Amino acid sequence: MSTTIPPEAPLALLRLLQWVSPSLPIGGFTYSQGLEWAIEAGWIDGEVALGDWLADVLRRSLTHVDLPALARLHRGWREHDERALWHWTAWLHACRETAELRLEERQRGRALAALLVDLGVPRAAEWRPLLETSAAAGFALAAVADGILIRDAALGYAWVWLDGQVVAGVKLIPLGQTAGQRLQRRLAGAIATAVDQALQLPDEALGASLPALAIASSRHEAQYTRLFRS
Repeated sequence: MSTTIPPEAPLALLRLLQWVSPSLPIGGFTYSQGLEWAIEAGWIDGEVALGDWLADVLRRSLTHVDLPALARLHRGWREHDERALWHWTAWLHACRETAELRLEERQRGRALAALLVDLGVPRAAEWRPLLETSAAAGFALAAVADGILIRDAALGYAWVWLDGQVVAGVKLIPLGQTAGQRLQRRLAGAIATAVDQALQLPDEALGASLPALAIASSRHEAQYTRLFRS
């Protein structure tokens, strides 16, 4: 059996690293997704509590909402399925339970859409109205355009979320940088499990509600002082 690595594989990996880089100018690290208020309220007071919060969001929300939607958008771009692209973008937006979370999806979508157009990613200019509604749609298009397989794209997408949330927790609790690295190592395996599960879910198994996250996000919208965007 041949073990030759396809010549395009290293480039796809490097492109993925670019799309998940914290230097990507889309503002991903300016949102806490309710974490800021949860810490202010005393719900999260240290490394263990932060890890438990993130593990729960990963297991209940990303596994059943974000990652399956990303997979379906990835397939929609591959198959040029206009109906699926609009459907799953709207579905994902409807799953955002607060005005803050919906606004984040749109704001990050607009920033990523502009970047994709500026970089000359195929179909980005044509599909800009859709891309501006959802960051996930743009990420999926970038992955397809750069030959990134869906499992790799989903792993990268989940890692971006984890990295941003850990950075927020390190700043807000506050925690040391080493504690943040411990959390990322602790949850890396959970990300792989979440991705594998998410990619197997049928449409009827999708959807989730996290009341605590929704409460924290809605309270953060009116929090008196804050570091992160709403």
